[in-house]
Amino acid sequence: MFGLQPTHIIIILFVALIIFGPRLLPELARAVGKSIAEFRNVARELQKPVQDIADDVREIGAPSK
Repeated sequence: MFGLQPTHIIIILFVALIIFGPRLLPELARAVGKSIAEFRNVARELQKPVQDIADDVREIGAPSK
C-alpha cells in the first residue's frame, strides 16, 4: 500500500487518533473507505474504454488468416 510499512501505518493511525479523537475516527475511516472505493470504481470505468480501443487496434494490426 503506497510502500508503507506496518510501522508507518501504526504511526499514522496513532496520530489520527490524537488529532480526531476516538469518537470521530470511525466516521472518518468510513468516509476514507467510501472515497477509496469510489476512486477505484471511477478508475475501472475509465480503463474499460481505453482497453476496448487497445483491443480494436490489436485486431486491426493482427495478420488476417
